[in-house]
Amino acid sequence: MEAITSPDGIAIAYTRSGKGPPLVLIHGTAEDQARWTPILRPLAEHFTIYAIDRRGRNQSGDAEAYSLQDEATDLVAVVDAIGGPVHLLSHSYGALCLMEAALRSERLGKLIFYEPPMPLKGDFYAPGSIEGLEALLRQDDRVGVITTFLRDFLHLSPLELELVTYLPFWPGRVAAAHTIPRELRQIQGYRFHAERFRALEAPTLLMLGGDSPHYMKDAVDALHDTLPNSTVSLLPGQQHNAISLAPDLFVSEVLPFLLEA
Repeated sequence: MEAITSPDGIAIAYTRSGKGPPLVLIHGTAEDQARWTPILRPLAEHFTIYAIDRRGRNQSGDAEAYSLQDEATDLVAVVDAIGGPVHLLSHSYGALCLMEAALRSERLGKLIFYEPPMPLKGDFYAPGSIEGLEALLRQDDRVGVITTFLRDFLHLSPLELELVTYLPFWPGRVAAAHTIPRELRQIQGYRFHAERFRALEAPTLLMLGGDSPHYMKDAVDALHDTLPNSTVSLLPGQQHNAISLAPDLFVSEVLPFLLEA
């Protein structure tokens, strides 16, 4: 495990693997770098992978104050330390972090955004739902935070919820439960202003599950209409978790985009 220090002194840890041009992987909420395990090997055959743990997870540091812009600053620090051009692949909340970071860096290669959660038409979450997670956190019920999030926010079935507790990354998710409410609040408060992104000319792939809810499609459509050099990849039969449920399909869309000259 290696680390890069962000300007506020927080260490951002990462695991490096593979050989080739640099590719940074940015996970979403309630996850860590283990999220990329299903697709890591085929990517590492072509790229030097930097799979980061965003702040608050595993060996990465944390701070009492928090904002989406802190995460963007972390990513800029990672890109600067690697040297450009750097490709970046992001999922969910990690895609919001990358959107903001991309506005601050001139060392970008290609960008991939898989379903960034942008609330374009009202709030994403039911009133009081984030406050409920924060109450569980004050009681130090970390398992309650993560299970409530997976059940009520990501809509896992009882069987899926039981199975996920046996996966190797479960202890890490529980340990990082404190990061969930704060990230959901950043999503809830995020406002997309297209004019900020119209000059972002990096080649961009926008990924969307074919069965994902309308608000994910709305977000991808808004970005596609805004970014001057973007294409959309639709993943048939998938929603927000194709990295795990359809890794071969996911890689078959990502690799040609990244490898194209």
